[in-house]
Amino acid sequence: MQNILQQQFGNIDIYLFDQLLKGTYSNCRKVLDAGCGGGRNLVYFLNNGFEVYGVDPNVDAVAAVKGLSANLAPANPVDNFRVATAESLPFGDSYFDLVISSAVLHFAQNEAHFDVMLRDMWRVLKPGGYFFARLASDIGIEELVQPLGNSRYLLPDGSERFLVNQQTLLNYTQQLNSYLHEPIKTTNVQNLRCMTTWCLQKL
Repeated sequence: MQNILQQQFGNIDIYLFDQLLKGTYSNCRKVLDAGCGGGRNLVYFLNNGFEVYGVDPNVDAVAAVKGLSANLAPANPVDNFRVATAESLPFGDSYFDLVISSAVLHFAQNEAHFDVMLRDMWRVLKPGGYFFARLASDIGIEELVQPLGNSRYLLPDGSERFLVNQQTLLNYTQQLNSYLHEPIKTTNVQNLRCMTTWCLQKL
């Protein structure tokens, strides 16, 4: 059973898997993973006939995801995967039904960088489309993180991240003319770090 699940879904983010189980993205056809790495979150989409795209600034990661796509979905053009950043996406406006941003936004250098990354991912999303984000936050560990300036913090696990809080996410939800189709959910990893799931639909 484990091998079957691995073949169908790969090493997918568990909260993205949750949305697939709920059928949230069943009517989405064009999917972008902005910061795709080697494609860990794209196996299901490649296996099931979606038009799959990805960008990553790492050349080796893009080569790996191209190989994954060629193996799982030969009809999916490998040119859909490009070396690019989330803040400078090489796609037209309102192009995708689903944009995935998994463990990307917390690498923002400051608030302006976070804003431009988020807004460019939002730009390429169609009205009615879905945005799935997983990012580090201070929710639940507010007293344990050490501010470094520019909304960047030292976490108890020793890493440095750009952190959001719940109000920041709620403010952006309103600014982006969207709504939360799932409540904001945060996983606390033994008070070492917190990862928050932010699921929006564009109005």
